[in-house]
Amino acid sequence: MQAVFDGHNDVLLRLWKRRKEGADPIADMAGGVAAGHIDLPRARAGGLIGGLCAIYIPSGALVLDKPREDGRYSTPLSEPLERAPSLDIAIEMAAIALQLERAGSWNLCRSSADIDAAMVGEKFAAVLHMEGCEAIGEDLAALEVFYAAGLRSLGPVWSRNNIFAHGVPFAYPMSPDTGPGLTDAGRALVRECNRLGVLIDLSHITEKGFWDVAKLSDQPLVASHSNAHALVPVARNLTDRQLGAIRESNGLVGLNFAVTMLRPDGRENADTPISDMIRHIDYLVEHLGIDGVAIGSDFDGALIPKEIGDASGLQNLVAGLKSAGYGDGDLAKICRENWFRVLRSAWKEHPAN
Repeated sequence: MQAVFDGHNDVLLRLWKRRKEGADPIADMAGGVAAGHIDLPRARAGGLIGGLCAIYIPSGALVLDKPREDGRYSTPLSEPLERAPSLDIAIEMAAIALQLERAGSWNLCRSSADIDAAMVGEKFAAVLHMEGCEAIGEDLAALEVFYAAGLRSLGPVWSRNNIFAHGVPFAYPMSPDTGPGLTDAGRALVRECNRLGVLIDLSHITEKGFWDVAKLSDQPLVASHSNAHALVPVARNLTDRQLGAIRESNGLVGLNFAVTMLRPDGRENADTPISDMIRHIDYLVEHLGIDGVAIGSDFDGALIPKEIGDASGLQNLVAGLKSAGYGDGDLAKICRENWFRVLRSAWKEHPAN
């Protein structure tokens, strides 16, 4: 079994929603539930040893625009969120992450040494991520507080606009060049992340925002859960030019399991074969090299292929990659080692190469 470290999931969002319904998130994570994609029993079954766990402020249920006869669709951007309620929700999700650590359900990792210790102790290695920074004000004071709580990765935007940058819509076919890039506040956020050692995630940001970060940041460029635009031209996927910049920076792309970003027709259909996932990995390896490709499942945040199902099905992808000719050394890089390398670099522990 190949151990997998996943670059993006929304398990905290699911646990937060369950708490709102009266459930106990600690019991849900430890004992397992029928719904969703990640809990400890399914993680163990699928070899999932940890990952970047997102604080994401929901905009309500995301409903993709119905495709026209030619397959095209364009879902409007979600409306911007107010900061105060966003901060409340972010604190609630961070509290769940800390409570899971205190209960022994996972280790909240702030360094690569913490990840190593979690693996040795057979604990789930959770890294706190923020997907869209609506909870952070322009003065960035909240960033310091979340950093103290364990935040080590963030994406300036989700697929909506905020004070830092603009997001891309869920649309097919469409270029990621859909709007402006970083604002002045966004540039300040990038500089502060570089100073603190917080990974900057470029999934969901416009192409102009991508290039703005590339000019400013001293980190490897990372898109934690995106795929190849040349294969599936949804706005959320990455162009060849973007892939070239990521390769040059010694960064990585995490394969997103969302079927709309895997299928050639861009449709939301769980009957999506693992071969579509392998096709994207092959393409990313061709453009990034084997050191630049990883996993960014979007578990608990997207409709994923039935052949994977949830975290317990991760080894089905590993088996498919083996059949496609990937050896154990390459699989170790894709499944976990490339993430470890990039996190060490972004966290200023040592260079990425």
